[in-house]
Amino acid sequence: MIRLRDRIVDFLYRTATGAARTRRLLTPVFGGIFFCLVLATIFGAFFLDRLLGLPKFPTGIYAVVASCPFLAVGGWVWAWSGWRFFRTKGTPVPVNPPPVLVTDGPYACSRNPMMTGLILVMAGLGILLGSVSLAVVMTPLFALVCVLEFKYIEEPELEKRFGAAYKAYRAKTPRILPVFRPRLR
Repeated sequence: MIRLRDRIVDFLYRTATGAARTRRLLTPVFGGIFFCLVLATIFGAFFLDRLLGLPKFPTGIYAVVASCPFLAVGGWVWAWSGWRFFRTKGTPVPVNPPPVLVTDGPYACSRNPMMTGLILVMAGLGILLGSVSLAVVMTPLFALVCVLEFKYIEEPELEKRFGAAYKAYRAKTPRILPVFRPRLR
């Protein structure tokens, strides 16, 4: 009996390596679903703040100053990562990925720098908007769910598509938290 996880991995593999028209049609659907999950996480955090009566982070200039590094670095990493995918004729959406394994730029430090950027942005929004649960509960929970999805869905599909090249990349590059290595010449 084929497990649901294996079916999902096979679906992603067949779609990612299949007809370009199918990939183009499914990209906005999958991208929209992910966007809705991010929004649900953010709005769910505000609901949780009210439900539990959590105190707010300080607002005003303190919130702006504290959130700017998260928002700036996270936004920059997210945009740079997306640009690398678009540059190689792919998208961040798993049904329409780049046709080659992207391992340079931000992908040299993290296997999913786009998620690293998004997590920083979500934490920064929590600080900026005063939401304790967004910054310290929902963002880490969202990150955990994403790590599990990468580990059990996306990574097996990438291994199936790129084989030994992906295994070698996975062995030397962390999943989410970046590691910066000096370049030796």
